[in-house]
Amino acid sequence: MAGTASAGRGKTPSSDTTRRTRASASSKATGSTKRRRAGAPPASDRVGRLPVRSGEERWTAEELAAVRSGLNQENDDLLAEIARAETQIADRLGDTSEGAGDDQADAGAKTYAREHELSLTYNARELLAQNERALHRIDAGTYGVCESCGNAIGKARLQAFPRATLCVTCKQREERR
Repeated sequence: MAGTASAGRGKTPSSDTTRRTRASASSKATGSTKRRRAGAPPASDRVGRLPVRSGEERWTAEELAAVRSGLNQENDDLLAEIARAETQIADRLGDTSEGAGDDQADAGAKTYAREHELSLTYNARELLAQNERALHRIDAGTYGVCESCGNAIGKARLQAFPRATLCVTCKQREERR
């Protein structure tokens, strides 16, 4: 159960997350990118309309491009990490003769290592889903809107943590619960 404790939830990756991961991986492999909804204006047309807190300057196309680029780069890294971890897990599960004759301590250590790898893979999938969601919000023109109160999240917060979906006030309230 170390995998679920590290992940912070008692859930396994949903098939929806898996489908998004596979779809993202296949689109990267074929070179096709389908990030913008049909009929939606390009992100460059919405840059000046993204919400910011009072006292902050509006988003520039360069700043938004930097955030998008960072998210895409992190997605590529996460996909590579997930592929590597899945290969290692498959290798461990596929070699049934490896554990023959092990005592209980060795079997426990191997089980712990396998659960740890599964937990890291699950966490990487969650980060990938959060990045994809942030990219979708950029494309939809809702990037920077708090999902709880509807106020602006803040440009500085989004530049520091581009996956943020809550403003600082709502996030603090959520963490107190």
